[in-house]
Amino acid sequence: MLYNEKIMNVLLRRAEEKDIADINELLFSVHQIHTDIRPDLFKAHAKKYTDEDLSRILRDDTRPVFVAERNGKVVGYCFCIEQVFGEPSFRSFKTLYIDDLCVAENQRGKHIGTLLYDHVLAYAEENGFYNVTLHVWEGNDSAKAFYQKVGMGVQQTTMEKILK
Repeated sequence: MLYNEKIMNVLLRRAEEKDIADINELLFSVHQIHTDIRPDLFKAHAKKYTDEDLSRILRDDTRPVFVAERNGKVVGYCFCIEQVFGEPSFRSFKTLYIDDLCVAENQRGKHIGTLLYDHVLAYAEENGFYNVTLHVWEGNDSAKAFYQKVGMGVQQTTMEKILK
């Protein structure tokens, strides 16, 4: 069973309550990227989750959060959500949805994102998931390039027409 894994001086593990402060720094960082791309949708100087939300998520086994720790500091995270599909027109299958993946700006280019992503893939395979999915905001070209580099492809496209 996949638990803690140390590769290239990076410890990959499930997030814990003690990680909330470090996770918060990264949440603000990734939110800023989204705010820069879509200020019409994202509020400036905000983050996706409150500390109470984070605490609840970290206790929820259907929402695993993995962190990359280097020298005692969390330098990356990956929030996941288990999803089960099975409608009259769909075969039944289990998806692991990557809700958010972030690496600290000063740690980018050191393969930490790839290590986290590979760790998530191993978790998904070990736990019987059919696939791993995620969404990338249009305009987040570096994220799109990263996901393509690690082998992800387009599953579907969401389109919009802004009315205001």
